[in-house]
Amino acid sequence: MQADLSVAENNVKLFDKTVKKFGHVDIAINTAGVVIKKPILEITEADYDKSFDANAKAAFFFIQQAGRTLADGGSIVTLVSSLLAAYTPFYAIYPASKAAVEHYTRAASKEFGERGISVNAIGPGPMDTPFFYGQESADAVAYHSSAAALSKFSKKGLTDIEDIAPIVRFLVTEGWWITGQTIFANGGYTTR
Repeated sequence: MQADLSVAENNVKLFDKTVKKFGHVDIAINTAGVVIKKPILEITEADYDKSFDANAKAAFFFIQQAGRTLADGGSIVTLVSSLLAAYTPFYAIYPASKAAVEHYTRAASKEFGERGISVNAIGPGPMDTPFFYGQESADAVAYHSSAAALSKFSKKGLTDIEDIAPIVRFLVTEGWWITGQTIFANGGYTTR
């Protein structure tokens, strides 16, 4: 199921359609995001709005509607970014907009916990997906491909979807007791 999640009503429709199709919802995973990599002096108001709409606003209303809709004992996971723990130029608004999700995650874990719903965020490192390559130069890709402690053990030195999927699976099953956390899954790219 997909929708423009930056529109609050679309989250309602998304979850309503899902419940109608499956009868109930146990797991909600938000992978939506937009990266804008620019020097601060070049960021426009439209860039800012686009980043915060896709990364912060969409995540808020997704988590809100998931909290209204999920069956007791369910799980919510949102992908954020390891840039939340990095100190780098040209990434002012992307990690800032994802930082809001950490706060939503913690608040929701407390609020939804009485229903047994766990709420977590995962911060992957630079991932070998089109999402990563769209804004990176060849030099930046080369740097990021070697920056993680475990880079030489990865196909391209980057986080793979296969590195993240088992963590999501764990959090929504046996790892249900973990809640209110941001887990940095990046092969040692960065940490707090």
